Amino acid sequence: MATLEELAALIHGEIDGDSAVEITGVAEIHNAAPGTISFLHDPRYRKYLKTTQASALVVTLEEDVGHIHAIRVGNPALSFTRILDHFSPSTSVAPGIHSTAVIGEHVRFGENVSVGAYAVIEDGADVGDNVIIGPHSVVGRKSKIGEATELKFHTTIYHRCVIGNHVTIHSGTVIGSDGFGYITDDGIHHKTPQTGCVVVGDNVEIGAGCTIDRGTIGDTVIGDGSKLDNLVHIAHNVKLGKGCLVAALVGIAGSSVVGDYVAFGGQAGVVNHVEIGSHARLAAKTGVTKSLPGGKTYAGMPAREIMEKSRSDALVRRLPDLVRKVKELESEISKLREDR
Repeated sequence: MATLEELAALIHGEIDGDSAVEITGVAEIHNAAPGTISFLHDPRYRKYLKTTQASALVVTLEEDVGHIHAIRVGNPALSFTRILDHFSPSTSVAPGIHSTAVIGEHVRFGENVSVGAYAVIEDGADVGDNVIIGPHSVVGRKSKIGEATELKFHTTIYHRCVIGNHVTIHSGTVIGSDGFGYITDDGIHHKTPQTGCVVVGDNVEIGAGCTIDRGTIGDTVIGDGSKLDNLVHIAHNVKLGKGCLVAALVGIAGSSVVGDYVAFGGQAGVVNHVEIGSHARLAAKTGVTKSLPGGKTYAGMPAREIMEKSRSDALVRRLPDLVRKVKELESEISKLREDR
């Protein structure tokens, strides 16, 4: 429980209403009960202002919420995450190595490390301070895990991979699996050895069920601060810049280079050996078949600037009418010829 005044201090907001109102939890604006707080950052949700039962809202400095108590901030969505943290603090994990964990030789552990049940830490691994390794997870030989990183349960880190500081990797993700490389000769597919590794930067979050392949010779790299959704595949030797946002079901093929702060919509795909410039934005299901400059928004398959794609789509929607008109004109021309 917290008062509106306490929450406003937490997010450095301005109170509009009674600062003594008590808040017991958080809720969606359209499903809120008395005593809860919600937020409004999308105009599509203004329709709920008349019906919401929330005791208070986090809103922009200009938003008119009528009689509802409010905390006004510059960025309601960002501020509300801090309120969520306040009411749902992270569960702490006690340091220690579970009796069922399997620890190899010459493993280095930092301070306050937690290793869950049936986890496996192979020979020569280096685990930093305050690391949490969940149950049934595997850290391969000579891999390095940075400080304050958490591997959720059933996470697999192959050999010689490097994971940075303050990284979160969710369940079922595999980092360092072999890249998809084969040379075909006389009808036989010969596997190309994958001798590189994966390097994950600091402050990265990787969702559940992702696969990041090791490099063939060099390394596959995930830049600092990048965030990957569930079910993302990063192929061998990809270089993903810092601060990238990658939505679910995105696939980036081998040796592609992605700049900083590139945003990928769901199910977007990138072919191998192309470059995408920094601050590019790819709409959902975009297919990148050639290198793209940064700072622009792309859509479609093959990818093109979104305004060009929209104009093309508009023309396609007109095709049935155009076909009908052509048929009418053909019919009129036929009649004219018959009348001659």
